[in-house]
Amino acid sequence: MTDKTDYRATLNLPDTPFPMRGDLPKREPGWVKAWEEQGLYKKLRAARCNHEKFVLHDGPPYANGQIHMGHAVNKILKDMIVKSRQLKGMDAAYIPGWDCHGLPIENAIEKKYGRNLPRDEMQAKSRAFATEQIALQMGDFKRLGVLGDWDHPYRTMDFVNEAEEIRAFKRVIERGFVYRGLKPVYWCFDCGSSLAEFEIEYADKKSQTLDVGFLAHEPAKVLSAFGLPADHGADIFAVIWTTTAWTLPANQALNLNPEITFALVETPRGRLIVAESLVGKVLERYKLQGQVLATTPGKALGGLAFRHPLYHVDEGYKRLSPVYLAEYATAEDGTGIVHSSPAYGVEDFNSCVAHGLAYDDILNPVQGNGSYAPELPLFGGMNIWKACPVIIETMDKAGRLFATETITHSYPHCWRHKTPVIYRAAAQWFIRMDEGEGVFTKDKAPQTLRQLALAAIEETQFYPENGKARLRDMIGGRPDWCISRQRSWGVPLPFFLHKDSGELHPRTMEILDIAADMVEAGGIEAWSKASTEEVFAKAGCAGDAPHYTKSSDILEVWFDSGTTHTTVLRHSHEGAAHESGPEADLYLEGHDQHRGWFHSSLLTACAMYGRAPYRGLLTHGFTVDSQGRKMSKSMGNGVDPQETSKKLGAEIIRLWVAASDYSGDIAGDDKILARVVDAYRRIRNTLRFLLANTSDFDPAKDAVSAEEMLEIDRWALSRAAQFQQEVLAHYEVYEFHPVVAKLQVFCSEDLGAFYLDVLKDRLYTTQPKSLARRSAQTALWNITHAMLRWMAPFLSFTAEEAWKLYGSSESIFLEEFWRFGDVDDALLQKWAQVRAAREMVNKEIESLREAGQVGSSLQANVALHVPMASHGELLAALASLGDDLKFVLITSAAAVAPGDDFSIRVAPSTATKCERCWHWRDDVGADPAHPTICGRCVSNLFGAGEDRVFA
Repeated sequence: MTDKTDYRATLNLPDTPFPMRGDLPKREPGWVKAWEEQGLYKKLRAARCNHEKFVLHDGPPYANGQIHMGHAVNKILKDMIVKSRQLKGMDAAYIPGWDCHGLPIENAIEKKYGRNLPRDEMQAKSRAFATEQIALQMGDFKRLGVLGDWDHPYRTMDFVNEAEEIRAFKRVIERGFVYRGLKPVYWCFDCGSSLAEFEIEYADKKSQTLDVGFLAHEPAKVLSAFGLPADHGADIFAVIWTTTAWTLPANQALNLNPEITFALVETPRGRLIVAESLVGKVLERYKLQGQVLATTPGKALGGLAFRHPLYHVDEGYKRLSPVYLAEYATAEDGTGIVHSSPAYGVEDFNSCVAHGLAYDDILNPVQGNGSYAPELPLFGGMNIWKACPVIIETMDKAGRLFATETITHSYPHCWRHKTPVIYRAAAQWFIRMDEGEGVFTKDKAPQTLRQLALAAIEETQFYPENGKARLRDMIGGRPDWCISRQRSWGVPLPFFLHKDSGELHPRTMEILDIAADMVEAGGIEAWSKASTEEVFAKAGCAGDAPHYTKSSDILEVWFDSGTTHTTVLRHSHEGAAHESGPEADLYLEGHDQHRGWFHSSLLTACAMYGRAPYRGLLTHGFTVDSQGRKMSKSMGNGVDPQETSKKLGAEIIRLWVAASDYSGDIAGDDKILARVVDAYRRIRNTLRFLLANTSDFDPAKDAVSAEEMLEIDRWALSRAAQFQQEVLAHYEVYEFHPVVAKLQVFCSEDLGAFYLDVLKDRLYTTQPKSLARRSAQTALWNITHAMLRWMAPFLSFTAEEAWKLYGSSESIFLEEFWRFGDVDDALLQKWAQVRAAREMVNKEIESLREAGQVGSSLQANVALHVPMASHGELLAALASLGDDLKFVLITSAAAVAPGDDFSIRVAPSTATKCERCWHWRDDVGADPAHPTICGRCVSNLFGAGEDRVFA
C-alpha cells in the first residue's frame, strides 16, 4: 500500500439489504398476501400442537359498515396479545367473529325492499347483506396485519351457531331462569321492539312538567284522615307532579310513602294534599297563598280514592285512582305524591300489582309505534310526544292544571337511534335474576343468577382493576333480563302458545330440540317456513296444532353474542376449546361492553354452567382526537384506518396502538401519528444497524462462547436478558405501552448512545474474523434475535421483513422468545458505574467542543482522579478496564488514578490523527510503509491484530 491508499475500503463497514426506508404502504400488502398464500395461521397451529392453550375469545363486531379506528384498536390489541402468547410457546388460537343478526341490518333490508317481505325472504336477504359486509371488514382487518383463522371465522348467523343458540336457551330454561311475564320494559318506537338494559344510554331531553290535581271522590273520608270533621267546603285535590304528560291518560293509582307527613293546605284553588316539607315550594310554584289546615302520616291516606283528572270531561276517564302506599315514593321534589300508570313504570307496575290490580286490568293505550290506540278518548291516534302539549292544554281547560314549566333532564335513549324510549308493559320472555319459578325446570341452579354472577366476578381478573367494580355494580342492580324481541332477523324463540290460556305447549322442550335441528340444517329461514302442523307432527302431537299459535318473537341480539362461549368454544371451533376451566382466558373489548357483551356473556354462562366464561376481562378506551373528543365522522375529527394504511402504513397504526395506554381513551390525529412515525424510524434504524453488522456472521462457525467474549459484550447480553424479563412481565399482564417506551429507550440509550457507539471502532477496524469482532457480533446476533421477537407482536410487518433476512424458519411467529443465559447482576452494577462516569466525561468534552478546542471526542485525552474512600467501586470498575477505557470513553487516551477529590481533566490531543480509525496517536506513521495510519491499524491490517479484553 502507498500513502494514497483508500483506507476506508479496508474497514468492515456495515452492509444489509434491509432498507432504511420501510416503504410500508407499498410493501405491507405483500406480507399480508404471503401469510395467506403460505397458510401461516395453520402452520402456527401445527407448530404449537399439544402445547398449553391460550384462548382469547373474539367479541364480535357487527357486520355492517366499514371498520373505523375503534375497530382497528380493538383488533390490533387482540392480535398483539395472541402473538405474544404464541411467542411464549403457547397454542394461542384466534377465531375472529361477527355479530350478524339484529335491527340495523333488518332496517337496511326494509329500506331497500319494503316491510312486506315474507319473513324467510327478509331473513335470506339479511344473511346475504351480512355476508357482503363481513367480506369487506375481513379485508380491512387482514390489512392491519391481524393473524387469525380467517378461513373459518365464526358468524352468529352460521346455521350451527343459530342452532347452538337455541340449545343454549334450552339449557337456561332447564336451569329455571326463564319465565314469561307482563312487565314494563324499555321500548323504542324506532326499533319497534323492547330493549335490554344494555341498549340504553342517557342523554339530556327537554320535557314539560305539570302539576295536576286529582279530586277527592269522598271528601269526608279525606278530612277524617286528617282528623277534621266533614264539611261542604272547597274541593280537595291530591296534587301530583310529573315530567311525562303522556302517561296521564293511563293513570290508575296514586302512590305515596306511608312514613312521610302530608299536609292539607287551604288555597284559593281548593284544599291541596302535598308533602308537608314541600308546602312552601309548591305554593310558590302555583303562585298561591295558603294555610296548612292539618297534617297526617301518609299511611293514614292509604286506600282513599280520587278521581282521574279528566273524570268530568269524558266518559272514558270516569274512573277512580286509589292511594297505594309505596316506599319508593319520596318527598325530594314534586309534591310527594306520585301518579301511577302501571303500564309505563316498573315501580308503578310493581306497586299496583302488589295491591291487587290484575294484569288484564292494566291500561296500556300506547302502541308499539309510539301512538295511542285509536279508541283512547280525546287523544286516540296521536303520537305520544306530540300529544303532550295537547294533554297539558286539556288538563288546563278541565281546571286540573296547577303549574307547568320546561325542564332539561337526563332521560333514557336508544343507543342505536339516539331517540327517547319509554317503559311500556308487554308480555315478554325474561331471564330471572332473583328467586322465582321458571318454566320447564329440571336442573334448578343452586343459587339465583345474580348470586352466581356476583360470585363469578370475584373469580375474574380485571385489566384494569377498576372494571371489576363497574361490572359488579351493574349486575348487583340490574332488573330481570328481557330477552324477547318483536323483530324478524334473529334466532327464533321456538315457542307455541295455547290460543286460549297463553300457556306453552307441554312438549316445549322437545320442540326446542326439533327447532335446533331444523335450524342447523337450513338456518332460521327453515324455522320461519315451518308450519305449526309440520312441527307438531315431528313432535308427535299433530292433533294439538289447531289450538296453538307459533310465536314470532326472536331472541335479542345480546343473547346471540352472549352465548358464543358455548356455540364457538365448545362446538363449532374445536381448536379454540380449552382443556379445563373457563372456556376463554381473556375477553377484550371497549369499556362500554361492561353493559354489553361482558354482561350478557356472564349471565348466560352463569345460567348454563354456574361460572363466568372468562378468566380475565380487559377493557380499552375509545379513540379520541388530541382534544379528547370521541372520533366521529359527523365531527370530521376521525382518523381513517384505511387512509392511514395507504398513507403511512398499517405498521404505524399498530405502533400507535401499542404505544398508547389503552386503559384510558386513545388519542390520535395527524400530529400524534407523525410522532409515531419518528419513533418507528428510530427503532428501524437500530434494527438496520444490528442486521448490517452481522451480515457476515455465521453463528455455527463464528459464535464466541461466553467465557471468551469481551466483558462489555457479556454486559450487553446480560442487559438484554434483564430487559427481556421486563418485556415478558409486561406482556404477561397485557401491557404494551411500557414495552414500546422501554424499547425506544433501550434502542437509543443502552444500544445507540452507549453499546453500539463503543462497538463501532471494534466492528469496523479490527480484523474481520478476529475474536474481538466475532465477540461483538455474537452479542449483536443474540440481541437481534431477541429484539425481533420483542417487537413482533406490534411491529409485525417489520419483524417479519427482517426475519426473512435473518431467521432460519418460515416466519418470526413460528419462533419463541429468545433464551438468554442468567442475568449477571454484578456485571450490570459494574457497567452502570462505568456508564455514569462516561456521561460525566462526555459533558466535559462537550464543553471543550463548544469552546472550539476539540472536534470529536477522539481528539480528547482524559484523566480521571477518583477517591478510593468514597468511590472505591467506581475506581475499581474504571481501573479494571486498563487501556480499553479509552474505547469505552471514545477518546484517544484515557487514564484513571486514585485521588483526593473526584475530578475529570480533558485536554486536546497533541498526537496525530490516524486516517483509518480516526484515533489521535503517537504511533501514526511509525511504519514508513503506512505513514498515515497508526500502529494498531497496521497490526489489524497486516499483523496479528490488536488485543481487546474488555471493550
